[in-house]
Amino acid sequence: MSDHEHSTVQYGRTTIDYDIQRSSKRKTVALTIDPIKGVILTAPADIGVERLDKIVKDKAQWIVNRLRHVAEGEPPSNAKEFVSGESFAYLGRNYRLRVLGSEPPEPARLAAGWLIVAVHPAASERERNQAIAASLRRWYLERAQTRLHARAGFWAESAGLVVSEVKVKDQQKRWGSCDGKGVLRFNWRIIQAPMRLIDYVVAHEVVHLEHADHTKAFWGRLGMIMPDYERRKEDLRRLGGRLAW
Repeated sequence: MSDHEHSTVQYGRTTIDYDIQRSSKRKTVALTIDPIKGVILTAPADIGVERLDKIVKDKAQWIVNRLRHVAEGEPPSNAKEFVSGESFAYLGRNYRLRVLGSEPPEPARLAAGWLIVAVHPAASERERNQAIAASLRRWYLERAQTRLHARAGFWAESAGLVVSEVKVKDQQKRWGSCDGKGVLRFNWRIIQAPMRLIDYVVAHEVVHLEHADHTKAFWGRLGMIMPDYERRKEDLRRLGGRLAW
């Protein structure tokens, strides 16, 4: 980062002050809300302040809502806008989204630190957002299937248990479940979390192969294969709400 600038945009009766951080490595503009620094635009060196002001005006309602959440100490909404520069988590790291136009559209991919999605250039905004969301979910689901299958095998072997089948689903309320037939089901969204938290979810469900309920015996068994499970459980509780979109 190099030069630091500042600008102001008026939105109704609200004045939005924001800092500009220039980067010669960036090709797109990223907008972030920092709890301490406020509104920050990270922008390429050749984009003028007038254009940045317009970006802030276009996003003004979203910015005002985020600032209110920060001021009140509330967790922000996890609704995604599916625009270039937006942050998406994978295995505990954040990657910026880069949206490209392509005919035909191409599957999402991770390349050079960017999560890239190519959609039809003539699509409407609604069609575009739906296509980006669907492409990203497929990308996450594919990686979750591979990673969670492998980790289920690892933790089952550690516990001396046998998993009949592993399924990865698009579900909202639970990270995982285990049925009486030895089938483990996982929510693909957990793949956004760091591996230590993914492992907690997997090990938790593996132990359910032996103990159906959360009894003292269940937690004791989990503690045998994962001594720090309580810390992981708490960390997941704190992070979990941010992974839902």
